[in-house]
Amino acid sequence: MLKKTPLGQVLGLGSAKAGAEHWLRQRVTAVAGIPLVLFLIGYILVHRGASRAEIVASMQNPIVALLMTLTILNLVWHMRLGLQVVIEDYAHANPTKYALLLLNTFFAWVMALAGVHAILKMSFGL
Repeated sequence: MLKKTPLGQVLGLGSAKAGAEHWLRQRVTAVAGIPLVLFLIGYILVHRGASRAEIVASMQNPIVALLMTLTILNLVWHMRLGLQVVIEDYAHANPTKYALLLLNTFFAWVMALAGVHAILKMSFGL
């Protein structure tokens, strides 16, 4: 016998009222990260030993700049989601937990903005 409300059964929500949304987001970013990280590894291998001018020239290709941006954003988002789970599991005092979650989000935003800024600067000279 199910002890869920009819709405909970339809939405697939558990006792936390969040369902598997966080779990699914982690899996989606992990799967999306596979081709992006393979691209990043390939890019690094191709440009091994290249001068800064050669790397800047290759970053001016819009496809390369877009893939680098997507890679950074995906990896930072995946990192934030994973660390959020660790914080929620191991930080039990509410003020500490909320402060760590806030720092996690702030750090993720700073890393994403720094990475995108670097790409824009190399790609467009902004």
